[in-house]
Amino acid sequence: MHAVTQGFTALAVSLACAAAQASDQSESAGFVEGSSLRLLNRNFYFNRDYRDAEPGDQSYREEWAHGIMAFYESGFTQGTLGFGVDAFGLLGLKLDSGRGRSGADLLPVDSDDRPEDDYSSAGAAVKVRLSNTELRYGNMRTEAPVFATGDSRLLPETATGLLLQSKEIDGLDLQAGHFTAYKLRDSSNQDDDLYLNYGENRIGKSIDFVGGTYALSKQLSASLYASDFDETWHQYYGNLNYVLPLSDTQSLDMDANLYKTRDAGKALQGEIDNTTYSLALGYAFGDHKLTVAYQDVDGNTPFDFVGGDSIFLANSVNYSDFNGANERSYQVRYDLDFAGYGVPGLKFSARYLKGDHIDGTKADPLGGYAGLQGEDGKHWERNLDLRYVVQSGAAKDLSLRLRHTTHRANEAQAEGDVDEVRVIIEYPLELL
Repeated sequence: MHAVTQGFTALAVSLACAAAQASDQSESAGFVEGSSLRLLNRNFYFNRDYRDAEPGDQSYREEWAHGIMAFYESGFTQGTLGFGVDAFGLLGLKLDSGRGRSGADLLPVDSDDRPEDDYSSAGAAVKVRLSNTELRYGNMRTEAPVFATGDSRLLPETATGLLLQSKEIDGLDLQAGHFTAYKLRDSSNQDDDLYLNYGENRIGKSIDFVGGTYALSKQLSASLYASDFDETWHQYYGNLNYVLPLSDTQSLDMDANLYKTRDAGKALQGEIDNTTYSLALGYAFGDHKLTVAYQDVDGNTPFDFVGGDSIFLANSVNYSDFNGANERSYQVRYDLDFAGYGVPGLKFSARYLKGDHIDGTKADPLGGYAGLQGEDGKHWERNLDLRYVVQSGAAKDLSLRLRHTTHRANEAQAEGDVDEVRVIIEYPLELL
C-alpha cells in the first residue's frame, strides 16, 4: 500500500477514535442555528493584448462580466456525530465581449468562438463531524498545496470528491482527499476531467493526497504533503515559514517551498523527474514591505500541477508561473499599506521578475511536454496592483482592485509578449 493510501487510512482512524470532550462538535449550535449564508457579487473586466501575435492569430482578448455567488454552510446537528450540508450556486452574466475578443476565461465560448450570454452551476457536499474531525463528500473548493482549486477569474473552480480534515491536536491541521472530477472557471459542468495546467496527453482519472501543517510556535510552521495523480505521477511538497519580530513595527519573514515530482504508473505525461523550490525573504517596516525571492526548476519538464492554484511557489504570479524546464527566476517586490498615511483600506504592490536558463528540448518526445519550450528561454514580468476596501458605512467591505501586467519573452520561452489589465469590484454580504 503506497504512502498516500496509508496516510488516508491513518487519518480515517483518527476520525473513528476522536475524543468527544471539549471539541468543535461538543459545542455545536445545531444544524440551523450554526448556519451561514454569504452572497458575493463580483464585477470583472479583463483585457489581454498579445503584442507578438502572428498575422491571422487572435491578438486581443477582452471580456467584461458580472458574477453572483451564493454560499450556504449549515451547522452540525448536535450529538456525538454531527451532520450537515454545504451548498453553493454560481451565475455568470456577460456584460461585453464578442467573437474575436473572447477567450479570457471569464465566459464560456460556443463552437463559433462567441462568448455565451450567461452560464451557471450549483453543487453541494454532505458533511459529518466527530470531535474536531470533519469528513465531506461532494462538490467543494480545496486548498491543499498539491490540489487547490482556483479563483482567479469570474467564478471559482470546484472539485468533486472526498475530503477528510482533522484538528484533534492543537496547532496540527491534517488533510486527506480523493477527487475524481473538476469544474473549470468558465464551465457549468461539475463532472469535467481533472485539470492539468501544462501536460497535453491524456489526463489521469483521480488524485489522492494526504498531508498537513503544524504550527511549532507563533512564528514557525511546517507543512508536508504527498499526492498520487492516477497513472501520472507521485508528487511531494514541503514548506517552512518563519516570522522573526524585530520590534513593534519591524519583522523579517522567510518562506521556503519544495516540490518533488516523479512519473508513476503508465506515466501518461511521459518521463518526469522534477525538483522545484522557491525561497522568499521579506522585511516589513511600518507600512512598507520589501521582498526578494529565488525559484529554481531542476528537471527537463516544467513544474506542473493539478488544479488551478496548486502551485505554492514564490514566483507564480499574475501571468507566468516561472516554472519552465530548468528555469531559474528572481523576484523583487514592494508593498505599501496606506493606513499609516490616513487612507485605511488602500494597498499597493509592485513586483518585477526575471527568468532564464529555460531548456525544454530534453523532455520525453512522447510525453505531454514535448515541444512546449525551446532552448535558452528567457522572460520577465512586471505586476502593479492597487486595491481599496471600504472600511465603514453602507458599502463596508466593498473592494475595488486594479491589476496591470506586462510580460516579455523570447521565442524559446513560448508565453509571448503580453500586456494585461484586470479591474475587479467585489461586494460581499453576510445574509445569515
